[in-house]
Amino acid sequence: MGRENQIIGERLKKLKELEKLGIDPYPAEFEKKDTIQKCLGLKLNSKVKTAGRVMIKRGIGKIIFSELLDGTGKIQIVLQDKETPKKAVDFFKKYVDAGDFVGVEGKIIKTKTGQLSILANKIFLLTKSILPLPNKWQGLKDEEEKLRKRYLDILMSPEIRELFLKKEKFWKTMRDFLNKKGFTEVETPILENSAGGASATPFKTHHHALDIDVFLRISMGELWQKKLMVAGYEKTFEIGRQFRNEGMDMEHLQDYTQMEFYWAYANYKMGMELTEKMYKEVTKAVLGKLTFETRGYKVDLGKKWQIYDYEKTIKKYTGVDIYNVDKNKIKTELDKLKVEYNPTGDKWRLVDALWKYCRKKLSGPGFLVGQPVEVSPLAKRDVKNPKKVQQFQIIIAGSEMGNGYSELNDPLDQEKRFEEQAKLKKAGDEEAQDHDEEFVEALKYGMPPTCGFGLSERFFSYLVDRPARECQIFPLMKPFEEKINKKKK
Repeated sequence: MGRENQIIGERLKKLKELEKLGIDPYPAEFEKKDTIQKCLGLKLNSKVKTAGRVMIKRGIGKIIFSELLDGTGKIQIVLQDKETPKKAVDFFKKYVDAGDFVGVEGKIIKTKTGQLSILANKIFLLTKSILPLPNKWQGLKDEEEKLRKRYLDILMSPEIRELFLKKEKFWKTMRDFLNKKGFTEVETPILENSAGGASATPFKTHHHALDIDVFLRISMGELWQKKLMVAGYEKTFEIGRQFRNEGMDMEHLQDYTQMEFYWAYANYKMGMELTEKMYKEVTKAVLGKLTFETRGYKVDLGKKWQIYDYEKTIKKYTGVDIYNVDKNKIKTELDKLKVEYNPTGDKWRLVDALWKYCRKKLSGPGFLVGQPVEVSPLAKRDVKNPKKVQQFQIIIAGSEMGNGYSELNDPLDQEKRFEEQAKLKKAGDEEAQDHDEEFVEALKYGMPPTCGFGLSERFFSYLVDRPARECQIFPLMKPFEEKINKKKK
């Protein structure tokens, strides 16, 4: 810290000197005519006026070399005796440090080593940095510090910068795909009276103006988008943030981006066809290919997608017949397999824990079908087997990468399922769904046959083979003060 404090002291001294000279180290504007990317494409001797952050500053004899970075790329800046005005050279030497933002006027040249550069004629200080940047070669090493100071992580690491450009492409490609298929993008409420549309634990808060308790949504407007089907829309989708007050691991977060679409007059099989095309298009846009390795799995989205039956898959890998077994037998099997589970959960929560164990055996790509009605309270029953629902989940690399189904549009059946969910919630199941009477009322006016589907940014994290938290541009962290107090202890 001694060397860092010395650097900070020197920079604060420079600020005072600049103030005495009447030079504003933080001007409000600069007319940047050329991006660095544009500069790199111009002919030699072309005049340019650009700006960016000084990343490196070094002197060799009567020449100063500097690396300038902006949002489009980086270029070398050269200040040379007898070529650059002495006033500009002296100012740059004395007052500009690595980390500062500067404006540069000059011309495009090639150095003796053949490097395309800007020979500076004028230098403008645009922002004086006080804290020194991390060492270019070492960067930020502490993982928590990387996430807390993500702005530095992005600045020092081209790979991280590229990661979030890929993520933007991920959602843009999906949005464009759905737009081309005739879907309308909508916005639905984030604050809700009842946390519906999924089985998850919500965040609860208080709305002071209305004096009511409300919940942050746990789905991407599922019940709202279904109401839009009642209203006459036929194809809708939403991309936005949703919130679940649950555990954090490699693929789970509490605050993340989700997409859901709803498609009238379509069933789950049509949804499977559409989503397979969408996943391929998104993957090709992000990676440039359909094959990738992630979490120890090799995946090829270009090969034939498999069909996995829920009941048969569990029996294949555990020997358990889910429709002819009691809770105690399932617990015994889970203990034998060393699978964590909630011992107070009902039979079907335990069955689902078994399924998640089996899922890890599947590299995919494929669709899980044949889920029991008890684990999917919003899906339409299978006509051939009413114990099951018309649901599909996309399975890739041992994980669920999307969930869809033929939506339940029978209001009386929906009401009964909500009542069963309410009993589970009363018995202590925090993930059970609320009985949403307003949604049931909307269904009673009539909703057409509909396919609904949702996926989260988990799929992106698998494509780039990084933990979900690292794929958040600014992940939630514990307060900085708490970190300081921890160090003191």
